[in-house]
Amino acid sequence: MIRHTVVFRLKHEPGSAAERDFLHAACELARIEGVKKFECLRQTSPKNNYTFGLSMEFDNEAAYAFYNVHADHVAFVEQRWLPEVAEFMEIDYVPHTP
Repeated sequence: MIRHTVVFRLKHEPGSAAERDFLHAACELARIEGVKKFECLRQTSPKNNYTFGLSMEFDNEAAYAFYNVHADHVAFVEQRWLPEVAEFMEIDYVPHTP
């Protein structure tokens, strides 16, 4: 299993229609085959400047690779993410067994 996460801050005004539209578009990524446990999250900690997060899981590396090159994901990154996200940090996890 791979858990793909990203925290980010948008260029849009908080609570704006543009912010809501972006988040709605981001949630459409859950429709891509292989995406599981998709969550769109509001960040609440005052310890950093990020305001939102996305989290999703994939069964394996092949499912994650499929998502990365899927036309809907590529279009979202090019048309929405790059022009509208001010800053972000992406982290991908696999379970650790001690």
